[in-house]
Amino acid sequence: MKKQIGNFEIRPIFLKDNESIKAIVLSTLKEHGATGEGFASSDPELNQMFQAYQAPKTKYFVLLQNNEVIGGAGIGPLLNASKEWCELQKMYFLPIARGKGLGVQLMNLCLEAAQEFGYKYCYLETLDNMQIAQSLYNKVGFIQVENRRGGTGHSGCPVFMELEL
Repeated sequence: MKKQIGNFEIRPIFLKDNESIKAIVLSTLKEHGATGEGFASSDPELNQMFQAYQAPKTKYFVLLQNNEVIGGAGIGPLLNASKEWCELQKMYFLPIARGKGLGVQLMNLCLEAAQEFGYKYCYLETLDNMQIAQSLYNKVGFIQVENRRGGTGHSGCPVFMELEL
């Protein structure tokens, strides 16, 4: 499934996208001071994103401009939670892709996939200083909650948000 938005394209991740999406995740986390343990930079699947998102009830999309990966986001089960819960995972964009409404488009594809997989709730964790991302999440209906859900392994992320699908 591909989606064209002006000169941008959203499509499922391919094997050839692994290095590009890893570089985007790492550069965005570094930009926001989130490196080391407790952040997505230490997730084992970061080295094999395509392979990780071949698992059941998972999907990862990449955002491209001129056939170059400039962002991505995925959906997968929320570890250590009931089967009704999924997690919005590794949603990161290069600066060139931000502020263009592409995040809503990409997130909506992820949430549609979540509903197709039968999830009832979606959860995410983010950083205090990712205010623009939090505004985006609020825009599609996520609300901030007090307590961590499941086991993301992202102990460095103090903002917890969820959405009833």
